[in-house]
Amino acid sequence: MESKIKMVVFDMAGTTVNEDNIVYKTLRNAINSVGGFDLSLEEVLEHGAGKEKLEAIKTILKNSLDLENDQLATEIFQLFLVQLKSAYEVETIYPCTNAAALFIKLKDMGILRVLNTGYDRLTAESLLKKLNWEVGIDIDLLITASDVEHNRPEPDMIQLAMAKMGITDASRVAKIGDSTIDIQEGQNAGCGLSIGITTGAHTAVQLATANPDQVISDLLDILSVIENYSKNSTAVS
Repeated sequence: MESKIKMVVFDMAGTTVNEDNIVYKTLRNAINSVGGFDLSLEEVLEHGAGKEKLEAIKTILKNSLDLENDQLATEIFQLFLVQLKSAYEVETIYPCTNAAALFIKLKDMGILRVLNTGYDRLTAESLLKKLNWEVGIDIDLLITASDVEHNRPEPDMIQLAMAKMGITDASRVAKIGDSTIDIQEGQNAGCGLSIGITTGAHTAVQLATANPDQVISDLLDILSVIENYSKNSTAVS
């Protein structure tokens, strides 16, 4: 049976990349350092996960501290970029469990593998380098927050990926991520599947609030979700 899904768009940190929340730990440290706050990692994850990082800072400040201050947010963001670069230089980064195996399986099935992320391109490419993942070999395309005008939950990154890969029907695209905003991004793009995974920022209960098509706990579970979607689509048509 031919797969109805022709492209899977994966989030990076927490979904395909295991970096032990370095990004959000660094974000928390930058916010607390510049602002003199005492935010927890849980608050940072709840309000900032999956977002472009300057927007994440603004959202965290507003939702956790009832504070709107663009100048402060920019100062925090600049410190965050410096600290994150240093962290990535010394910390070990791993692929999430079964990511490499899934990429190979999807390639064998003729399904395109795209990474998209709230990181800027420089940060995202540095991650790929540490993982020894190459565009055109391990994955088919990388789309980052700095490649588009509007970031998650807007659909711009997925739409750009579709345009680059020649896909015109969003029902043939699956989006998977570890935060509610990933699910919302897929829904706003009209993806056939918008899937949450519990390996990163948000719990199954938190992910469920975004009404995903499925919540999974292992990347390889995507294969059965795609298979069932293809069967049901064939039955309907």
